[in-house]
Amino acid sequence: MSEKEKLYPFVFEPIYKDRIWGGSKLKDFLDKDIPSQTTGESWEIADFPDDNSIVTNGEFAGESIKKILNQFGTQILGTKTVENFGNCFPLLFKFLDAKEDLSIQLHPNDELAKKRHNSFGKTEMWYIMQADKDAEIIVGFDQDSSAEEYLTHLKNKTLPSILKRIKVSPGEVYYLETGTIHAIGKGIVIAEIQQTSDITYRVYDWDRIDASGKSRELHVDLALDAINYQKVDAQLFYTKHENNANLIVKGDYFTTNFIPLHGTLQITKSTACFRVYIVTKGNVDITIQDKTYAFILGQTILIPACFTSYELSGQAELLEIYIEY
Repeated sequence: MSEKEKLYPFVFEPIYKDRIWGGSKLKDFLDKDIPSQTTGESWEIADFPDDNSIVTNGEFAGESIKKILNQFGTQILGTKTVENFGNCFPLLFKFLDAKEDLSIQLHPNDELAKKRHNSFGKTEMWYIMQADKDAEIIVGFDQDSSAEEYLTHLKNKTLPSILKRIKVSPGEVYYLETGTIHAIGKGIVIAEIQQTSDITYRVYDWDRIDASGKSRELHVDLALDAINYQKVDAQLFYTKHENNANLIVKGDYFTTNFIPLHGTLQITKSTACFRVYIVTKGNVDITIQDKTYAFILGQTILIPACFTSYELSGQAELLEIYIEY
């Protein structure tokens, strides 16, 4: 049996993260087997030393993503991905449930992250999966600002007053480049696509304390030269043509398409990169080499790069993600 014949679409065991702002919607909305009523995040595909996804389906069930990447690097990741990242998975996929407001925060760019943390920066994309009435996010400054104005408002605990609040609805997409100050508001479930990085600079946490009476660490000094003080327009608009890959974003770190699937769609691709599908609505079957695999709402599927032709079928809405080389 060839290496390619051993491979198939991979699904991984969620890595759950308890958060002070988390809730229970990942179970209620996505049927996740969450461990607590304050589960804020479900990491769907992650390649970190301490958070390494475990395969749940097929022959390699129980194996870590690191082990299969070391064994089948180019076959899974793709020729160009291995050239750029070695046998490391370059993206992190997660679902977030904000029962309460997240902290106001930002992420450093590649240069700062490498220098300070030996890490990638963190460009990310949010796809709004569910939102309560009047739920809001914060993205950037309401008007162009400056370090001086920012620090004054931070000191006076009035920082939110100079930030841009946006009411959100399901299906909306926001693309957050590094340096963009932001926060997810309460009452929102998000599918997040980002670089493989967990570097966050938290600058304001609503003066709250945790169960032990402690406030969370802030990173005001680190954030100061990482912030983009200019107003940004982060919302992305996209078409929704049936049985088509509708482009949402084509960036340096990932490309994302939206696929409203009603029937079948044939996919043809190169071996340069893997593809990932997030099922945001309905069910989808993926047929590869005459074998059909079934997936449901809330699953995130990794298609190895070696598969250049396969078929999607069903009634579903999908996010399709890859790196454009």
